[in-house]
Amino acid sequence: MSSTLTHFDSQGQAHMVDVGNKSDTNRAAIAQGSIRMLPETLVLIMQGDAKKGDVLGIARIAAIQASKRTADLIPLCHPISLTKVSVEFKIDTPNNTINCQVLAQCTGKTGVEMEALTATSVALLTIYDMVKAADKSMVISEIKLLEKQGGKSGHWKAE
Repeated sequence: MSSTLTHFDSQGQAHMVDVGNKSDTNRAAIAQGSIRMLPETLVLIMQGDAKKGDVLGIARIAAIQASKRTADLIPLCHPISLTKVSVEFKIDTPNNTINCQVLAQCTGKTGVEMEALTATSVALLTIYDMVKAADKSMVISEIKLLEKQGGKSGHWKAE
């Protein structure tokens, strides 16, 4: 683990990292997270009977929108031009869980980890919002970076 925190200057003040001299490279990040719920809530989502509509379809759109707005939400993130964002949901019926995985890609001077993590978080929050009337006990967890590629630090993959 690197001991240098790049978002602080020599006086310890927070700042936006200067990426002006960095080369554009292809970059990708994959993040995931999950939401656990009551069995009947999962059935409601799977059957498409939620009063607010297609829960997973709307969560997918929310994730994509959130990825594009990451720099507005995370103060020191650079605005980047995303080239691809994909959102996949996997239903784990035995554990009453929906797993979300987001791939974010760009060609640029800085990575897309925060975009993938933000999109994952917002997708899961959207699921919660859409069915909270049926189940306020849902638990969002395990939001994490799985993999990143590109840039000076190269390829990283979670163990």
